[in-house]
Amino acid sequence: MQTSSMDISTGEDRPVRPWLRRAPAIITVGAIMILALHGRIAQPDHYNEFADRSAAFGIPHAADVLSNAGFALVAIWGWLTLWPHRASDRLRAGWPGYSLFLIGLLLTAFGSAWYHLAPDNARLISDRLPIALACAGLLAGVRGDTQGRARASLETIAFAIFAVASVAWWVITDRIGADDLRPYLLLQGLPLVLIPLWQAIHRAPRTERIAFGAAMGLYVIAKIAELFDREIASALGFVSGHTLKHLIATAATAAVVWGLTRRVANDGSDGDRRALPA
Repeated sequence: MQTSSMDISTGEDRPVRPWLRRAPAIITVGAIMILALHGRIAQPDHYNEFADRSAAFGIPHAADVLSNAGFALVAIWGWLTLWPHRASDRLRAGWPGYSLFLIGLLLTAFGSAWYHLAPDNARLISDRLPIALACAGLLAGVRGDTQGRARASLETIAFAIFAVASVAWWVITDRIGADDLRPYLLLQGLPLVLIPLWQAIHRAPRTERIAFGAAMGLYVIAKIAELFDREIASALGFVSGHTLKHLIATAATAAVVWGLTRRVANDGSDGDRRALPA
């Protein structure tokens, strides 16, 4: 009988209650129904007007632009550390998704920087599309990881297609004057709920639950900082809420990569995951 990699790593035999196993599907369907009934969610009218007015090296909105560099550094760190272990038992099932996550993260660094040089809806596509791909990759990675999916590559492609479609839907609806962010917001919100659930159901190692939990918490804080962009800029003076969002979100992605690098830290011989601390 085949056992998922996460079950092997923890060695816990306690049965998971049936309702908990169904919770991810129920929550996903419920979220889709709620958003469908809610009606379109439009982008705020003045979304592209950010508080950051700093300039450096001839770069306008320098803090918002340069604070994206952290995403590139985290992506490069993750790629260099995880690539040698991509075919190992510890990483194989989740690698298609995690590779998409890292690619999306790297593209976010450049796309978001480009957008913040001169924010408008046309450039916003280059910001939102990589973020959507990173979210899709993270979902696909953890799903494949926790459930030992034989079709992880196909599922990653499906998640990536939904990511592209979610941004395309916003672009199309925006051009007809009825912009709708619901699919994009769904993709951003699902990881916050599904990842902790999947890890709980399939007994992910404690270090990974902590790392991913910290990442999800930091991402929520980053989104709050984004909402209070001007208020934070007025209160602190030296930094805006959106710049803080970039920095905190970078820390969130670093927590994810740290959790994965911990998994492969002792993978010198591609041994099985029993060597990992629970």
